[in-house]
Amino acid sequence: MPTYIALSTFTDQGIRNVKDTTKRSETVMALAKKVGATMTQVYWTLGAYDVVAVIEAPNDETATAFSLAIGSAGFVRTQTMRAFSKDEMGAILGKLG
Repeated sequence: MPTYIALSTFTDQGIRNVKDTTKRSETVMALAKKVGATMTQVYWTLGAYDVVAVIEAPNDETATAFSLAIGSAGFVRTQTMRAFSKDEMGAILGKLG
């Protein structure tokens, strides 16, 4: 299943309610299942991003729906990237000829 990395920053609303962020992550995991994705890992981080999550989804459309659903809640802004495993990257490189 395709893997995605979501880099998130707290919005003003998110930082005002930061004490609930771990509880919200449980809600987000349930939301992922509702749209057909799985949030396999979540980390709270220092630096440019506040939260990093690893998501599995069957396709880009499902990953996008999940990202939009998260964003519409108003607590974080996300940047989502498609990630490739070593095997997937090997297959891509194999097409180079």
